[in-house]
Amino acid sequence: MAIITEKVLEVRHYTDRLFHFKTTRDPGTRFRDGEFLMIGLEIENKPLLRAYSIASPNYEDYMEWFSIKVPDGPLTSKLQDIKPGDEVLTNTKPVGTLVMDNLKTGRNLFLLATGTGVAPFMSLVRGIETYERYDKVILLWSTRLVKELAYRDFLTNLNEHPTWGDITQGNFRFYPSVTREAFTNTGRITNALYDGSVYEKLGVEPFDKNKDSAMICGSMAMNMEFKKYFEETFFCQEGNGSTRGDYVLEKSFVER
Repeated sequence: MAIITEKVLEVRHYTDRLFHFKTTRDPGTRFRDGEFLMIGLEIENKPLLRAYSIASPNYEDYMEWFSIKVPDGPLTSKLQDIKPGDEVLTNTKPVGTLVMDNLKTGRNLFLLATGTGVAPFMSLVRGIETYERYDKVILLWSTRLVKELAYRDFLTNLNEHPTWGDITQGNFRFYPSVTREAFTNTGRITNALYDGSVYEKLGVEPFDKNKDSAMICGSMAMNMEFKKYFEETFFCQEGNGSTRGDYVLEKSFVER
């Protein structure tokens, strides 16, 4: 595995558990929106890397990352201390299942995330191909606390953004939800789909496997619950590199 060095450009800490950072992007690093790379640091003269979704769209000349902080974590306990000008390590071979090529084209694309599982969707909701393949892109994202909705303001105003608004053309919808304190939307996003309340709030059509697709990224429990829901309720087929399906989920990591 080829490992290269990128320079940290920006760092933003949202909570004592979550932070975001931006790095340079080597011209040779090419990826599809929704994929991930191995990223990390040199620790005790050895590279220590973990899988991280690239949170920026593939046409930008930089890369964005969204990470949790684990106090005793071998990597994140040190990664959380990076500052602009520091260097991080990445590999150059992106992989992942949350890509357009694994899904059929359709009417609505539902992106279903918990916690830091929103990272690959931050790339996809700004992806040119995403809006070429679907009429509407609908992101449902739940966290425990309001302050953990790190990208809430950005996503709420994405359609009006001076740059990315030209890409979404008003076709992005966002449903943020919180499970452990009062908020506009409370409860699990699974329930918001099951009871249909999200469709009414966003003014979108209920999921139809013949017209719509879904991507899932979050806790293992949520991933498996949605997998069962789509397969048993709608008889959906999971997509992969050889077959375009009705839904996909990321199996490589869970709420890193």
